[in-house]
Amino acid sequence: MKPIHLAAPLAFLLLSGCVVGPEHAAPEIALPAQFTEGPASSNGDVSAHAWWTAFNDSRLNGYVEQGLSQNLDVLQALERINQAEAAVVQAGAGALPALDFGAQAERSGTRDIGGSLSPTSTSPQTTVAGALDASWLLDLFGLYKRSRESALAQLDASYASVDVARLTLLSQVVAAYIDVRYYQERMALARQSLSSRRETLDLTRLQLEAGAASRLDVVQAEGLVNTTLAEIPRLETQFRSATHRVATLLALPASALLPELQKGARQPVARFKANAGVPADLIRNRPDIRAAERQLAAAVAEIGVAEAQLYPAVTLGGSIRPSYTRISSGESGILSWSFGPALSLPIFDGGALKANVSASESIAREAYLAWKQTVLDAVEEVENALAAVARDTRIVAALRDTVRSYEEALELATASYRDGASSLLDVLDAQRQVSTAQANLAEAVRQMAQDFVSLNIAIGGGYAYSPPTATLLASAAPMPSK
Repeated sequence: MKPIHLAAPLAFLLLSGCVVGPEHAAPEIALPAQFTEGPASSNGDVSAHAWWTAFNDSRLNGYVEQGLSQNLDVLQALERINQAEAAVVQAGAGALPALDFGAQAERSGTRDIGGSLSPTSTSPQTTVAGALDASWLLDLFGLYKRSRESALAQLDASYASVDVARLTLLSQVVAAYIDVRYYQERMALARQSLSSRRETLDLTRLQLEAGAASRLDVVQAEGLVNTTLAEIPRLETQFRSATHRVATLLALPASALLPELQKGARQPVARFKANAGVPADLIRNRPDIRAAERQLAAAVAEIGVAEAQLYPAVTLGGSIRPSYTRISSGESGILSWSFGPALSLPIFDGGALKANVSASESIAREAYLAWKQTVLDAVEEVENALAAVARDTRIVAALRDTVRSYEEALELATASYRDGASSLLDVLDAQRQVSTAQANLAEAVRQMAQDFVSLNIAIGGGYAYSPPTATLLASAAPMPSK
């Protein structure tokens, strides 16, 4: 009998180390050695690279730092980390012993208050009882271990989601700021065009008085002035909308930044180029790829949870229940206890547990495909941004030359009209061409800045940036009292 007594605990010990389900391995995908229009060298870790400083705009730098510290989407993502940490504790708690304690005290008795039907009096008695219950589900097949693995992977995904929120914030704040300056530039050009067209209208009216122009010429000039007047309010509305967007991203009231941004500034232009690195860098630098990989790890762990439910469950339990009663004639006490294992074995469930395993496996395969799709989407985003950035400079240069050419044509057409050598139509056409070319140039400058932003976001840059001032302030802040 002695070998049997030794073998039973040993068998339980061996079983307790058995964990069913597949082990998660880092997923793999075939990627090209370099981007089509990118370098062949890695760019390393770009998560803390403050790429927006390339615009050399102190106000933009301040907005970015402010947004990273108080944007509501980022703060919500941080709260989800707290939830995931609590889920890890909950997932692992089932594998630990549980102990419950309860107590009860009671005093009772009866007293005769008169009458033929009154009950007979009894002496008061005091009863005190307690209960101490313990249980421990032996995790023989890794049910709770896999549950905790899944919860830990979800926690990692929550941390990556915070980085995704920060990266998204960078994109939105800088893009909205670029739009603010673009609409300001467009408004300035529209007012400049309005001034030029009003001068042409005044000149045409003088020509009409001198008999050198017709009423048709005056009406055409007036129409061009009114067209410009109608364009300015639309641009003002778009400017205010972009300003409101920046304020909201900084967790401020919509119009909080309007007076500050109305002061105006040049359109942002990047002073240096972004290093795209190689496609393999994205797996490390892109937080959405890391989040997808952690979701895959959680899904693989859930397969083990589902498989563990196919096997027996053994629970060790016990209880101690003391009871004490005291009356005038004496006292008594009882102590009862129990201890023993309980076995639960699924025999017939209509295939529900196996179906649960199949569903978990399918979810894991879907998570892998989602990870793969995230990687390929990231590669596409970088390729598209590289293609755009490589051509933006040529577009802007050509449009600058176009503006200069049309401005010269306008000067020549205006001088010729003053001399009576050409018609007003030539002047009006030249003014339209100048306005269109200037608007196209402003749009191209905006697009060049937006493409620079898109490239840096696509390679996963800047989300881990920590402002030096914030660090200093944090170190100088007083510690909270306990």
